[in-house]
Amino acid sequence: YRHLQSKKACKAEPTEWPLLGHLFGLLANLHHYHDWATVVLAGRRYNFPVQAGLTGVRFFITCDPSNVRHIFTSNFLNYPKGEEYAEIFDVLGHGIFNADGDSWRSQRAKSQLLMAAPRFRSFSARCTRDKVDKSLLPFLAHVADADAGARCDLHDVILRMTFDMTCNLVFGVDPGCLRIGLPVVPVAHAMDDVLNATFLRHIFPPACWSLMYRYELGPEKKMAVARRTIDRFAADTIAKRRSDHELGSSSDMLSSFICCSNDDDVSDDFLRDTAINLLFAGRDTTGAALSWFFYLVCKNPHVEQKILDELAPIAATKGEQQDMVAFDVSELSSLVYLHAALCECLRLYPPLPFHHKAAIAGDVLPSGHELKAGDKILVYSYSMGRMEGVWGKDCMEFRPERWVTNDGKLRREPSYKFLAFNAGPRTCLGKEVAFTQMKAVAAAVLWNFAVEAVPGHVVEPKLSVMLHMKNGLAVTVKRRKVACVHAIAT
Repeated sequence: YRHLQSKKACKAEPTEWPLLGHLFGLLANLHHYHDWATVVLAGRRYNFPVQAGLTGVRFFITCDPSNVRHIFTSNFLNYPKGEEYAEIFDVLGHGIFNADGDSWRSQRAKSQLLMAAPRFRSFSARCTRDKVDKSLLPFLAHVADADAGARCDLHDVILRMTFDMTCNLVFGVDPGCLRIGLPVVPVAHAMDDVLNATFLRHIFPPACWSLMYRYELGPEKKMAVARRTIDRFAADTIAKRRSDHELGSSSDMLSSFICCSNDDDVSDDFLRDTAINLLFAGRDTTGAALSWFFYLVCKNPHVEQKILDELAPIAATKGEQQDMVAFDVSELSSLVYLHAALCECLRLYPPLPFHHKAAIAGDVLPSGHELKAGDKILVYSYSMGRMEGVWGKDCMEFRPERWVTNDGKLRREPSYKFLAFNAGPRTCLGKEVAFTQMKAVAAAVLWNFAVEAVPGHVVEPKLSVMLHMKNGLAVTVKRRKVACVHAIAT
């Protein structure tokens, strides 16, 4: 035992036991896996090969920017998602996130064409404005006008809002999750269960979780139920869209895929996989990012004030008669500090804490580590944002100023260092849509309401493949006094 301990580069590093490898260490630290992995990677110069002995689990964890550039860009073809990834995320079917090779290229080209179209961009901006104006602001006003000290779970509120917005963009329907009273939405809960179970699939051997799924045991029981719920929701929605006589006039992505594809290419299975992939991408990534943004702003009131100062000239043009102010997305596109604050949030709390890759052939990484064919790689973007050697000694501070140049312009960082939107050929197609939504929500909420975190409420990452909040984000919401708002604006 002393010999094994002496071989460790840092105390947090798991002990490699005979036959079992690092399995004990992985299981013992599941409750805070992301932060534990960060400490281990910091002590091992950004790289750590994991062995789990006879269980067959073998993967390489890295947050080294040079390795990221090699894996995601320079040697991209050698590092697809891989068959194991598709098995872990089987709920996504053959959609773009699971696809590799020609299938991935074809789906990406179709999605890119549709999302770049002015018609879809206009539809996206309109959906965002309508959801903020007609759902989010009225709901928060209802909370603020309730009894003194009334609180809400802002994380839940944000996820409901992004679910509604994404359903509108993808399916052309608004489920109305953000109505007063917060109705139960089975498919949204099903998506949470899927994300939780898929994280554990990264840890347990495939034979183990496959057996649990087959007999519906443990977290895999929830996974099986969740998948049936998601499939039923997708099938019902696709059937309704196909029967819509005004399908050609709709701007949502599902309608566009149906209208723009040949009959042979547009099976229900294809539409189901495409729509579910886009639903997970839109709802969870934007929802998680906004939740952590408001958490960080609550902890850093000086950042909130700078954002309000930046919004003031725009708000001053709205007039004093409006009860609440909402901003058009075009008005927010030039705001540097708001964009910088969102980037800083994504650096510290990327919605996808890690990315999964697999090596087709053996390779030697720039760090000098050797990979064998079939090795699994976890690229930890959550840890990369917390490395002194990558972001400086103030890497743990929320400091939007690091994204602003001396002449007041937005600083651009290479994607292999800032991995929030992936990197290389798989760079996220929805990046601009995501920023548009986040800016509209952040500006409207901060300008109209004073949001404060409930003292003593513990906020920490959830055990999931998405960086959701384990205990939610309990906040109190108060309307900003009209006199204060106009004083800022003038």
